[in-house]
Amino acid sequence: MKRREFMALVGGAAVAATSPVRAQQPAMQVVGFLNGASADGYVPMVLAFRQGLKQAGYVEGQNVAIEFRWADGHYDRLPAMAADLVRRQVSVIAATSTPANLIAKAATGTIPIVFTTAGDPVQLGLIASLNRPGGNVTGVTQLNVEVSPKRLELARELVPGVTIVALLVNPANPSAETISQSMQAAARVIGLQLQVLHASSESELENAFAKVRKLGAGVLVIGADAFFNDRNQLLAELSLRHAVPAIFHYPEFTAAGGLMSYGGSIKESYRTAGALAGRILKGARPADLPVQQSTTVELIINLKTAKALGITVPLSLLGRADHVIE
Repeated sequence: MKRREFMALVGGAAVAATSPVRAQQPAMQVVGFLNGASADGYVPMVLAFRQGLKQAGYVEGQNVAIEFRWADGHYDRLPAMAADLVRRQVSVIAATSTPANLIAKAATGTIPIVFTTAGDPVQLGLIASLNRPGGNVTGVTQLNVEVSPKRLELARELVPGVTIVALLVNPANPSAETISQSMQAAARVIGLQLQVLHASSESELENAFAKVRKLGAGVLVIGADAFFNDRNQLLAELSLRHAVPAIFHYPEFTAAGGLMSYGGSIKESYRTAGALAGRILKGARPADLPVQQSTTVELIINLKTAKALGITVPLSLLGRADHVIE
């Protein structure tokens, strides 16, 4: 090797080793994303979460990385997934879905956590109060559990004369008992009999829909749950196959062929959660970030499905609908 080439090589190596740009380049922050459902069923929500991060100045792959952990409806997998994110010392954990919320909080008291939940985060034990969360946890609630009783009123209005309504809940969801109790109380107030059905697998969903008519129920109300969200297409198909009018909180349910949905915007809650995660990445403390509440509740009706089920939707309901699928 010529002396000039040798000196250039040595000099280049020295510059590479001592370059202040390389030495001072910060490590990319990492968001751990923990969810009880599957990636395929939550594409719109992940997009909304990324939009929230972008609003806060973070773009995946440029100045932030996202480590996704999906339980695919098997909530018993969540503890190991949460523990793995803690071991990796991620910058913040986005615990999206109620089961993931509680598992993440149990896994760490130091790593910041941003939750999305359909329930009351105070009642679930996630935070001390909405305005002053305290600790390492804050997030967003759609309050879909709180508006569940309203779905009973919609059921009675949709099918006049109905006296028995079925409620479907996932027993693996920590909110299942709260949903059942609040709905039982609401049903008694308006003179309805409520039959509670359980399902935490696709085969159990099949069985639950088959039981609705046997119980004499005229309408099925589907409780808030990530496993159910993930299977909105199947729920819509089962509703038609068993001729069961069903009401859910998830708008994708009606888009997939379900009869009616009523609830807060899940996509908006994920966008807000992304923005909160971005603020934490910039140095904000979860304890100082009040919990955000969904302010938009939408009623969506699928008239094609109503016709297939032989239901004439009252004009009073159509007039209040935010969207009508024809």
